[in-house]
Amino acid sequence: MRYAIYFTPSLYDPLSVAAASWLGRNVYSGEAPEAPSIAGFSRQELAFHTAVPRRYGFHGTIKAPFHLHDDTSEPALLKSLMHFASTMSPFEIPKMEIARLGEFFGLVPSVPCEQMNHLAACVVQALDEFRAPLSDIEIERRDPDRLTAPQFANLHRWGYPYVMEEFRFHMMLTGPVNANLNARFEAALRDFFEPVIAEPLKISSLALFIEQEPGAPLRVHSQHPLGKLSAHRPAVKAKASATLADGPHISESKAAVAARRLQASC
Repeated sequence: MRYAIYFTPSLYDPLSVAAASWLGRNVYSGEAPEAPSIAGFSRQELAFHTAVPRRYGFHGTIKAPFHLHDDTSEPALLKSLMHFASTMSPFEIPKMEIARLGEFFGLVPSVPCEQMNHLAACVVQALDEFRAPLSDIEIERRDPDRLTAPQFANLHRWGYPYVMEEFRFHMMLTGPVNANLNARFEAALRDFFEPVIAEPLKISSLALFIEQEPGAPLRVHSQHPLGKLSAHRPAVKAKASATLADGPHISESKAAVAARRLQASC
């Protein structure tokens, strides 16, 4: 079994619901919601291009998947993660946007978010005692010859190349996409996700994900609120209700239609 510490919005957050519909898997329940209807794409084509992020679930990596160290246990990891999360303050990323990330598409902050960079670095350092050392096979899977010197050092020190100064927060929405499909995918992603990324992204919890066996899909094991519980009082619900009452433009979006269908099936 492997564990990972990710950020993912809460179960009923509109972004979570839209992402579950787009990727074809609810990262909380593991169920496959009804596939969205995307102009210009067959369901098979969409499923093919979302296979990679579908296995990992909708998330932003904070601490990459790891095996537990022999001297630790799951209850100890949970206790430590819960305590760590309580010491950090929730915050917002003002704006997320669709971006091409190498061969992939995903959501990224429109401008770098130092609070997220700080949170990620703290998680990696504070919880590294729970990570078992990488095996030679795991190191080779990272193709170390293609890493930069800082990434190579991170791989051996922290078990993952893209941490500390190499960390870039992102939430994957596709697997590799051929360059000749770029325009189609970018247009489809913007049309589907822009209604649910109009508001700032609230970073108010850390999620512990688990991979039961090699190659198995990752799922949310538990959510751990950042800061004191009083900071998470549901004042946002009134705001959300007011937003919906203002007009039908959000509820008419493809993402929101998918959201209603997924929520109805839970």
